Amino acid sequence: MTRSYITTTIPFVNARPHLGFALELVQADVLARHRRLAGHEVRFLTGTDENSLKNVLAAEAEGIGVQELVDRNATAFERLRGPLELSFDDFIRTSSDPRHQVGVERLWERCAAAGDLYRKHYEGLYCVGCEQFYTVDDLTDGRCPEHGTEPQLVAEENWFFRLSRYAETLRELISSNRLRVVPASRRNEVLSLIAGGLHDFSVSRSQQRARGWGIPVPGDPDQVVYVWWDALGNYVTSLGYGADETAFDKWWTGSNHRIHLAGKGVIRFHAVYWPAILLSAGLPLPTAIFVHDYLTVDGRKLSKSSGTAIDPAALAAEFGVDAVRWWLIREVPRTGDADFTVDRLISRANTDLAGGLGNLVNRVVSMIHRYCDGRVPTPIGGVAAGTEELVRVFDDKPCEIAEFLAEFDFRRAAAALWSIVEAANRCIETTRPWELARDRSPELDGVLWTLLESCLAIGAELEPFLPGASARIKEQCTASNGVLPAATPLFPRLDHKSIQ
Repeated sequence: MTRSYITTTIPFVNARPHLGFALELVQADVLARHRRLAGHEVRFLTGTDENSLKNVLAAEAEGIGVQELVDRNATAFERLRGPLELSFDDFIRTSSDPRHQVGVERLWERCAAAGDLYRKHYEGLYCVGCEQFYTVDDLTDGRCPEHGTEPQLVAEENWFFRLSRYAETLRELISSNRLRVVPASRRNEVLSLIAGGLHDFSVSRSQQRARGWGIPVPGDPDQVVYVWWDALGNYVTSLGYGADETAFDKWWTGSNHRIHLAGKGVIRFHAVYWPAILLSAGLPLPTAIFVHDYLTVDGRKLSKSSGTAIDPAALAAEFGVDAVRWWLIREVPRTGDADFTVDRLISRANTDLAGGLGNLVNRVVSMIHRYCDGRVPTPIGGVAAGTEELVRVFDDKPCEIAEFLAEFDFRRAAAALWSIVEAANRCIETTRPWELARDRSPELDGVLWTLLESCLAIGAELEPFLPGASARIKEQCTASNGVLPAATPLFPRLDHKSIQ
C-alpha cells in the first residue's frame, strides 16, 4: 500500500490564527483526503511552534505567563479542525507534548556525533519576528524584508551547525529532483541560495536572551535550542523519534511520500536547513516540499503583527466553511500572491456554489421528481443523445484532478472539477428535458439518469475539497426506498457582511 505523510508548518502562537495559515491547512487537508480516497495510507500532521522568543515577548506585553499565552493560542489553532472541516491525524505542541523534547535532544545528539555542532562567539543582526539572523545584504533599506522592522544587533556565544558541509549534497539532491521543491521557481530560488554560498548557522540561544524559555541544549544547560531547530524537528518528534520509534519507522522511514507544505517566507529553513540536519543525523529526507505564496489584503501580506490578520474561524462562522474552503482552493494560484476580500469570497461562493453546483443538483433532482415521481430513471440502450460530452468529461476529469493535485496545483484541480459542473449545466440546456417530457421522448430517462450520475460523480470528486457539501450532494442524489429526497438548497446565497 502507498503511504503518504503530509505536514504543514507549525506557526508561532504569539497571536491567534489568521487566514494565511488556514490556506496551508486546507491545502494539506485536500491532499490528505484525496490520497485516502485513492487508497493511500495517510498521516496528516499539524501543530504549533511554542518555544519562541516571539511568544515570550507577546506574553510579557499582555502581562501573563508564557505558558498561559501559548496554551490559549495553541487551543485556537487546534480548534480550527471544526470550523474548517480539517482531518488532521495528529497535532503537536512543542512546549508541552512529551514526545517533542526527547526527539529534539536525540536529533541534536546525532548531529553532534557527526561532528556538525560547534560553539563560537557571534555578532549579527537579528529579527525577532523571523527568529533569524540577517546579513546587511539580506536587508531591504536596513530593514527585515519580511517584517519591515530594523533588526537588533546581537552578540553572544552560541552553538553552530556546519551547514556549509552539505552544500554540494543539497545542490545535487534538489537539482536531480530526489528532493522535489515545487514549484520550479522556488526550486530555482533554493538552488540560487546554495550557489551563493551556505554559511554555518547558529542553533542555540543563551538562556538569558531566551528568557529561560525553550529546550535546554543537551550537556549545556546555559543555552536553549534555537527555535527553528526545535520547530523543524516536529516532523519526526511527533512520530516518536528518540523514544518509541514504531510510528517513526512506519511514517518517516517507511513512507513512499514525505510531503511538507510551507510558505515562501520559510523556504530557507525547510528546503536548506532541515534537509541538512537530516543528512547530518543520517535520516531520510522529505520527498517533496510544496512552497505556497502569500495571501494579501489590499496588497499587504496577511500578518498578525501588521494588523491585516483575518480570523478564519470567524470567517467560516459568518459565511460558511464551504465558501471559505472553496475560495482558498479555487482562487489561490500555485505561484503568485492572492489578494483576499470578502467581496471576492462572496462572489465566488454565489457564482460557483449557489448558482453553479447548487442550482445544477436542485434542477436535476426536481426534474426527476417532476417527470419520474422521484424514482431514479432506468436508461435504455447506450448513451442518451445530447449527453455525449458530459459522459466524456466526467470520465476524464478525475484523472486530471489527480494529476494536478500531484503537482500541488489546487486551483487547476478545482477548475478541472468545475468543468464537470459546467458540462452538466450545458447538457441540461442542450437536451432540454422539459421538452423531452412534453413529447414523451424515450430519451428522457437516459438524459436524467446521466445527469444524476454526473451529480454523484461531482459529489465524489468534491469530497477532498468540500467534504460537508460532498456528503449533502450524495444524500440528495441517493434514493431511499426507491425515491430521491425532495430537492433542497445545498448552498445559501451570501450577502455582504463585515468581519470584525
